[in-house]
Amino acid sequence: MAKKKSGPAIIIDCVIAFAFVLAVACFALYYAKIWSIYAVLIVGIITFTIAYQLWLRIMFGKLTKKLKITHRHWWFKQRFFESWIYKILLVKKWKRKALTYEPELFDLRKNSLEQVANNMSKVETDHWINELISLSTLLFAIPWGLFWIFFAAAVLAMLFDAQFIAIQRFNRPTVLRLIEKRKQKQANVV
Repeated sequence: MAKKKSGPAIIIDCVIAFAFVLAVACFALYYAKIWSIYAVLIVGIITFTIAYQLWLRIMFGKLTKKLKITHRHWWFKQRFFESWIYKILLVKKWKRKALTYEPELFDLRKNSLEQVANNMSKVETDHWINELISLSTLLFAIPWGLFWIFFAAAVLAMLFDAQFIAIQRFNRPTVLRLIEKRKQKQANVV
């Protein structure tokens, strides 16, 4: 039985489909010289870039599900300067407004604290990979030129993913403290 998709997952799937169809239509109109207005090519490139970026994010997210990622890896340890950055960025105020593609990964009714911490690390890994995917958009400037469009798309996409990295890195220490408190409580009971 397939699991039910979250609202944000459905929205992203619809955006990919719409952007892809619009990109194909724009390219067909422009390159078939039916409507050879430069703006049509620009809309085609922008919508293609959106579909490309979102689709690759989903595909790599599915691939990383097969990896054994744990919060114990050194990469996921909070650095001494991070809490200061998160205060400046006001992460605590806006983190709940961010879309969550798979909210069930963080549901404590379905997952242990340890699983949630590992899921946070996996999601963070996905968003670091997405940062590289964002940079790969620059390669489309080779056939089309228009470096400024691809540069803007890469920067915006990287900023988009950076928010999710910040959220995971902000929240994980709290979950780890809860894990530690439970361990101490269990040790005191024995």
